[in-house]
Amino acid sequence: MTRRRILILKCLVWAACLAPAGRLVFRGAAGRLTANPIEFITLSTGTWTLVFLLATLSVTPLRKLTGLSWLIRFRRLIGLFAFFYGCLHFTAYVWLDKFFDIPEMVKDVLKRPFITAGFCAFLLLIPLAATSTAGSIRRLGGRNWQLLHRAIYLSAVCAVVHFWWKVKADVREPAIYAAVLVALLLLRVTGRRAAAAPPGN
Repeated sequence: MTRRRILILKCLVWAACLAPAGRLVFRGAAGRLTANPIEFITLSTGTWTLVFLLATLSVTPLRKLTGLSWLIRFRRLIGLFAFFYGCLHFTAYVWLDKFFDIPEMVKDVLKRPFITAGFCAFLLLIPLAATSTAGSIRRLGGRNWQLLHRAIYLSAVCAVVHFWWKVKADVREPAIYAAVLVALLLLRVTGRRAAAAPPGN
């Protein structure tokens, strides 16, 4: 694929990734954040964090299934947008929901399981975002970097659990994300087994 096409695709991916944030800003400016704007903002940013996490994990399987090697160029970008929306989600909780009440937030993390799971999911994303540069790969070494970045799977699991425990009764939507995550994990496991199998088996 030519550089020009890659550049065009990158612009499209940037636009698609920024669209949820733009929509949220537009709805806020128009006064259309529902009767409970804090809950709407928190739920929206959390949902998009999970969507981008799963999209990041989907890049490698899609590349292998389709043979489109250029897809890998977008994995880091999509992963950073997962962290971006995670930051927005965390900020909404800290600022809009708790108004920087640190003792109350600590109590939440320790006593409310869904908050604990969400906090773990966000914490796991921080070192991944911090080491997303080419320089970090060189400093850590390719193998160590890959081992560290496998934490994205654990972050995704925590994020799904966070969403599932949050909704409590109607778990249809988090169940969809859970099914996608399970499928991605199975693809990874089967792919690793196939790569490790001796030739001819």
